[in-house]
Amino acid sequence: MAEPREEHVGWPGAAARRHVVDNGDVNTEQQPRRRGGLVAIIALIVLGLDVATKILAVGVLEGQQPVRVLGGVVYLQLLRNPGAAFSMATGMTWLLAIIAIVVVGAICWIAPKLRSTGWAVGLALVLAGALGNLADRIFRAPGVLQGHVIDFFSVFAPNGEVWPVFNVADSAIVCGGILIVVLTLLGREFDGTVSKRRQPTAAEE
Repeated sequence: MAEPREEHVGWPGAAARRHVVDNGDVNTEQQPRRRGGLVAIIALIVLGLDVATKILAVGVLEGQQPVRVLGGVVYLQLLRNPGAAFSMATGMTWLLAIIAIVVVGAICWIAPKLRSTGWAVGLALVLAGALGNLADRIFRAPGVLQGHVIDFFSVFAPNGEVWPVFNVADSAIVCGGILIVVLTLLGREFDGTVSKRRQPTAAEE
């Protein structure tokens, strides 16, 4: 019996490929697994870390002077932030809360369609960060959708003199956003395929 030959279908890196045998049968391999579960796992872990560190920061740093650690690379200092990540857009807490709700909804909508591990990690980090800060805006004073976010990392100097004071959620949003941008520039799609503009040339093949 003749050996089957393998043909690639679609763009380079696409999930689907088929084996064609002489009798005309076609066996289509499964696409990469969906990554919605991975998004949920990573998001829950990072969200839990964010919530736990905020609770600890409030309990230990409230009313205290900045704590110098790592030789001054980091200062632990409690700050209640009415703005966005890294203390930006202060005074727009309600709008930031609504934006966070929209972002969370969009990620939850796309998560079941994900087949790319990189995209799953990036979106999970953004989701965890958005949920972490959204929880503060909903449940903390002075009120619903106006609550101040708990920040407590100040790098290289206290009081945010070198870099705005931030938290785990802020870091997750930035890292996830950077990863998504890099994947987009590389032509990596959320469904696990590679966009046409990234197809290798004949010389590269």
